Amino acid sequence: MKRLLCLVMTILIAGSAALAGGSDVPNWYEVFVRSYQDSDGDGLGDLNGLRDRLDYIADMGWRGLWLMPVMPSPSYHKYDVTDYCAVDPEYGTLEDMRALVAACHARDICLIVDMPINHTSTGHPWFLAASEALRAGNDDDPAVAFYNFTREGKGSCAPLEGTQWYYEEQFAGGGMPDLNLDNPAVRQEIRAIFDFWLNDVGVDGFRLDAVTSYYTGDTAANVEFLAWLKAMAEELKPGSFMVGECWANLNTIAEYYASGADSFFLFPAAQAEGFLVSALRARKAPAEKFAKAYQKALDAIGSGRLAPFLCNHDTGRTVGLVQGRTNPDVAKFAEGLLGTLNGGVFTYYGEEIGMVGSGDDPNKRLAMYWSDGDMTDQPPGTTAIEYPYPSVEEQLDDPASLLNYVRAVNAARLEHPAIADGENSFLLAEGNLCLMRRETAGESCLIAVNFSAKEPGRIEVGPCAIAADLETGSEGASLEEADGTTWLSLPPYGIAVLLPGD
Repeated sequence: MKRLLCLVMTILIAGSAALAGGSDVPNWYEVFVRSYQDSDGDGLGDLNGLRDRLDYIADMGWRGLWLMPVMPSPSYHKYDVTDYCAVDPEYGTLEDMRALVAACHARDICLIVDMPINHTSTGHPWFLAASEALRAGNDDDPAVAFYNFTREGKGSCAPLEGTQWYYEEQFAGGGMPDLNLDNPAVRQEIRAIFDFWLNDVGVDGFRLDAVTSYYTGDTAANVEFLAWLKAMAEELKPGSFMVGECWANLNTIAEYYASGADSFFLFPAAQAEGFLVSALRARKAPAEKFAKAYQKALDAIGSGRLAPFLCNHDTGRTVGLVQGRTNPDVAKFAEGLLGTLNGGVFTYYGEEIGMVGSGDDPNKRLAMYWSDGDMTDQPPGTTAIEYPYPSVEEQLDDPASLLNYVRAVNAARLEHPAIADGENSFLLAEGNLCLMRRETAGESCLIAVNFSAKEPGRIEVGPCAIAADLETGSEGASLEEADGTTWLSLPPYGIAVLLPGD
């Protein structure tokens, strides 16, 4: 643990270079603004509250910040937008947003915002105008063509009150009518929206919501539309970053990279069924299980940049997935294992302190537990509130806490770019033990992992030095020479980053 904290301090003192655009950011942090930090005492998280916590975010080693939607919306989650070029008054003002962007950039943090352009709210002026036209019998009004209206109420359609018309709504029951993305007028509006956020507000890119629903069931059309989005964003602001939510199998996700978007979330690694948790919980040969699944992902994505994660706002949290409520070692190891993957790793707020939540969506978006006297109100509709681990305030003061472990993982990834950017090869994947090599033009490193919860492991590594020792308990990794060979000893759930020597 002493070496772990020394590594963290080295990173904090050295700082990090600015990361243009976000495409090469190794560590991302997802925040639900409403549940993060309240600055004005109304019980709701807001942009100024988030800005007050940027030093914490930077100190933790996150260099990318993804905000769930911040635009005006009638819902608490804000995925049904009523104005794409404004900030919801619950969160603040556009000036607050611009101040947040500037404060992020001053700390070398890239900021992206969630952009749900598959659909709008039924309260959006575009939909209100279309509805008014249809009720008046003017189905040739240009406003109607902004959406997909039909006389047949089949499939994913909802009735338009007061008419015999239906509108397409892939997210049924949510009051979120799908836009007609083939309409040139809609695309012109999307271009103006992107220009506003990229160049007026100054954000570095977007998280694209529900990319498989742009043209449901038509991967080729979705890829083509994403290619248009990416090219348009590059024209507006070169280096703009895009990560897409393609909630699908590995082969389908791989197809979406043809769009030119920077990344797509690696769902096959996430959640209880993903290969990270599956390997962690495997009773036999977990290292082999991990290596096989990870290599399959690398082969499928090819030169594309991975976007691995364990959980997000739509899924159950990690501590619950790994049964870690009373087992901090397994919670740490899950976060450490995520940190061994290359690409840009995404961490959902509260994961660093072991928050839990599953079932109804509000349960997955609970108030950030800063301290007993510093939390927002819980989201409406919350049915279960549980905080099995101590607050941020308490964990910051505990060198052995989950929070400080996550900080050390982030620090290792910042200190050694080969972890995130290097080409991976497996030198060993047998039983509980795994040894990977990461190579870039500027650095080569080894990553050793012991999947066993109880047994130490020993790996032949050759001449090297321990650069980062991510131990979950009181014992760390060590090197020893025996008969002219260098061996690495790893404690249970141990992860070590090694720099090869001469």
